[in-house]
Amino acid sequence: MEDIRIGLGFDSHEFEEGKEILLGGVRIDSPYGLRGHSDADALLHALTDALLGAVGEEDIGSLFKDTDPRWRGASSEIFLSEALRRVSSKGYRIINIDCVVIADRPKIAPYREKIRDNLSRLLGIGKERISVKGKRQEGFCRADGLACICSVLLAGKI
Repeated sequence: MEDIRIGLGFDSHEFEEGKEILLGGVRIDSPYGLRGHSDADALLHALTDALLGAVGEEDIGSLFKDTDPRWRGASSEIFLSEALRRVSSKGYRIINIDCVVIADRPKIAPYREKIRDNLSRLLGIGKERISVKGKRQEGFCRADGLACICSVLLAGKI
């Protein structure tokens, strides 16, 4: 019998001139970037929180405090790697992930396959188990940043 776990993660960052945008570890062409203590990769932050939540761990902000100078400018792949280590150490594996990037700009569609390819590499799962979608804000919130929501499904032996 298998134990099934679901995790949900959310992250958002404001735009900032002079920085770059990374989503899922992929550089996005843009005249502005995302403000954050680390590399501000909102998709990897949301995914990391989803994985941690699914196995009952602390959230990304508790494990990698934005007041800690070690994480200034750090690659979010470090955070994801630690979440994956914790998932694996508890005997779980990823069944699938579903991510939504909410932003009026930049457009996500031109980068979707690159992001899926990179997530497949980082997570060690087939691309067919990864969904990445872009959705416009359509006026429901401020358009000077972006947000990401990720859900994960994990399975492990009971």
